[in-house]
Amino acid sequence: MSLTVGVDLGGTKIGVGVVDEHGTIVAESRRPTPTDSTDAVVRAMAEAVAEVRSGHEVTAIGVGAPSFVNAQRDTILFTANLPMANYPLAARLGELTGLPVFIENDANAAAWAEFRFGAGRGVSDMVLLTIGTGIGGGLITGGRLLRGAHGVAAEVGHLEMVPGGHRCGCGLDGCFEQYASGSALVRVARRLARKRRDEAAVLLSFGDGTPEDVQGLHVTRAAQQDDPVALAAFDEVGTMLGRGMAAIAAILDPAAFVIGGGVSDAGELLLSPARRSFEQHLTARAHRPVARVELATMGNAAGIVGAADLART
Repeated sequence: MSLTVGVDLGGTKIGVGVVDEHGTIVAESRRPTPTDSTDAVVRAMAEAVAEVRSGHEVTAIGVGAPSFVNAQRDTILFTANLPMANYPLAARLGELTGLPVFIENDANAAAWAEFRFGAGRGVSDMVLLTIGTGIGGGLITGGRLLRGAHGVAAEVGHLEMVPGGHRCGCGLDGCFEQYASGSALVRVARRLARKRRDEAAVLLSFGDGTPEDVQGLHVTRAAQQDDPVALAAFDEVGTMLGRGMAAIAAILDPAAFVIGGGVSDAGELLLSPARRSFEQHLTARAHRPVARVELATMGNAAGIVGAADLART
């Protein structure tokens, strides 16, 4: 049985698991991400690897990181929430563990897990969109992970959707994730609640009664109870999600879009308007097959499983 280690490196926690060739996690550990130094982060990763590999013969380590990763898969070029820039993570973690190490963007790792073992099984061209605070992406084309010439492909959250629109954390304006993410859902719901306060009774009941206190979970819970303002917020955000998917499909023509991330827990509240908008905006839609749109199935295991499996390739 071929075993590798997957590391899901996040800004607040590190998840580590031993994974077999079928995508099953056979040993797992999680711990908080240190915040004091880069070395502390790498030592914590190495300690977690040592813990899970005890009693298992593993051949390599794959690390999924929320970062730009170079094409050689050994260096973190930049990450917003960790103290790493132009950092040779593969070499440093390899020194501490004695194993070959391969680095991957975390959304790429999740996309690979869904392609190999989850909702994308059976297709060779797939797009993963992770809808959370922002939008992450992973692209599979011809059965291969698309990394790009410099290793930083699939930053789909930063497609320009609205010229001169909302300022994004990346420094540009009008990015996709400003209109179709969890942050966008909260912003839209608060705006609509201010305008339609008399219709937002259920939505406002989950907070302190003011639109400014509306949170993402409130919007989902209220929409599940047919609150019209919450439903309208999902419709607006889902519509923008579908428009972005249509733009991506015009270039990549995937067989499937797989939707993950925290906001995807809302299920059809998000996917129904997204599918409708996707089909409305898809170029030549009457003369082409339409990609299926499905929820991700790998859940929190996707980062560990995808990173571990990519360490085999």
